[in-house]
Amino acid sequence: MKNFTSVYDIDNLQNIIAKALKIKENPLENPTKGKGKTIGLVFLNSSLRTRLSSQIAAQNLGLNVLVLNAAQEAWNLEFADGTVMNGDTVEHIKDAIEVLNQYCDIIAVRCFAGMKSKEDDVNESILSQFLKHAKVPVVSLESATRHPLQSLADCITITENWKENRKPKVVLTWAPHIKPIAQAVGNSFTEWMQEMDVDFVIANPEGYDLDKNFTKDTPVIHNQDEALKDADFIYVKNWSSFDDYANMPKVEGDWMLTNEKLELTNQAKVMHCLPVRRNLELSDEVMDGENSIIYQQAKNRIFSAQTVFSEILDELK
Repeated sequence: MKNFTSVYDIDNLQNIIAKALKIKENPLENPTKGKGKTIGLVFLNSSLRTRLSSQIAAQNLGLNVLVLNAAQEAWNLEFADGTVMNGDTVEHIKDAIEVLNQYCDIIAVRCFAGMKSKEDDVNESILSQFLKHAKVPVVSLESATRHPLQSLADCITITENWKENRKPKVVLTWAPHIKPIAQAVGNSFTEWMQEMDVDFVIANPEGYDLDKNFTKDTPVIHNQDEALKDADFIYVKNWSSFDDYANMPKVEGDWMLTNEKLELTNQAKVMHCLPVRRNLELSDEVMDGENSIIYQQAKNRIFSAQTVFSEILDELK
């Protein structure tokens, strides 16, 4: 594993999940594996789970951890090539990455969608710069279009919670929000579910279909009740429109998941990547109920990160 930015950087998903579950049994089994190596965690956006889980995962492997809150603590960065930097940007991203190359054996970066230019976001205008200029492995801690460490944790969580001898039905359902949210989590979860042995469907209102480059042949249902029928796992997440980019078309009906809607399912386990706006995206009764495995997901962020870091360290030897 040279870089980790999507499911396509993994040779065998089931093998990676098995490795993660083994790491979870004893996270400190290889406490010196990263000895003498440094990982730089670069955050251009806010974070709680990604930041803390990545730090714990790296420390469990004995890595030296540098954390840079670039949006608050670094110089204002310029991302465009050929720009005359006579404005408020002080350091070009090329120069910043080259310095990170000198300090780090692995660079991990979090860079959300700008939600202004569809072209820039689809083309990963920031992550692509790291992949282009980094001379060490790059790990995505979430980008404009994907959140792979979250998705790996989601796969781990589903695997832990499924013991029946049949394919589980997994539903990714859209939820309301007060502002436009990027499609990264929905895109990424969709890609990873396509690599899992599950029956997978997406439920979202008209006007909120995800990019077809991600959904491909996955069924997209615009009636939430229909999609939830007989579900075994429900992943709740908001995203804004892709076609009417970063906008929020009017939605008819109530799309917040409640216990009443859970009655349509096969006692489905409920997932969410967090943070969640309670009683808007997800009701308290579901969030705090016995069907919720949301905090288990959050804990598994440690083991998804530790597995990826461990795989990369194997390549650095």
